[in-house]
Amino acid sequence: MRTASCGGQVLNLDTLVRLGREAQTPGPAVPGGTRKLSVPDGMTAPMGCDAVAVPADFGPLVIPRLPRVGCVYADAAHWWWLVPSDSDYALDWPAPAQYTAGALVADVPRLIHRPDGTLPYTPPIPLYLALCRLTGTTPSWSRPVSA
Repeated sequence: MRTASCGGQVLNLDTLVRLGREAQTPGPAVPGGTRKLSVPDGMTAPMGCDAVAVPADFGPLVIPRLPRVGCVYADAAHWWWLVPSDSDYALDWPAPAQYTAGALVADVPRLIHRPDGTLPYTPPIPLYLALCRLTGTTPSWSRPVSA
């Protein structure tokens, strides 16, 4: 992986992608009507937050398949899981799941699950695998490579 040094800091491609996304991520309220899911009081998100949305009827099917459930938000149509920023790196999240950089949502759903501790994250790989299993999708790293 290529890295560069800038003022004593080492920058790599992952850092540059994250910084680019942060520059494009608006604050809590955006004129277009989207809002950023908030991290509950007393919790910290040291790796930033993105969200994975699924139709509401998938939500109860995903929960028991996860070793740890982070913050989950819901409304009548969707459930959202908070994951660390850049959890879409090298992953094709299976439809009908939608990956949202910056955890931006159109409406303000309610928090339906808050984990113990201070981190709001659901581990992204188990979430990805649970969604692949539910949708009958082969994980991206298991698909044949074509030339």
